[in-house]
Amino acid sequence: MLRAVRRRRIALAVPVVVLALAGCGSGGPTDEQLVARAVTAFGRATAAKDYRTLCDRILAPSLIAEVTSIGLPCEKALQRGLGSVRSPRLTLGAVTVGGDTATAEVRTAAANQAPSRDTLRLERVHGSWRVASLAQ
Repeated sequence: MLRAVRRRRIALAVPVVVLALAGCGSGGPTDEQLVARAVTAFGRATAAKDYRTLCDRILAPSLIAEVTSIGLPCEKALQRGLGSVRSPRLTLGAVTVGGDTATAEVRTAAANQAPSRDTLRLERVHGSWRVASLAQ
């Protein structure tokens, strides 16, 4: 009788352990979380006017090519375009990932400017998510 009770407990415990382990996954962040981190880093670097970080780590090569098409290096072009923006704020909304591209809905605001809703497009570049367009 005691053995039957133990077997039943083991039989009931195994599915619970399997389900618990299945929920753990590999422990690494999802693509959605990585995209959210990239967008948050974009917002922080923009607010800090850290154009070097934007150019070196956050913007996709395709967007850098667009930004530098005016004949200035990336940092100078961003400084010209964003330099007068005061107290920018970015709030992240829904994130959608499809393969090597993603979109992130954001609300942006800055001093003396009307708030807006935008969609950032991101692309995976060498394993990390980069901002490929500033608004759609």
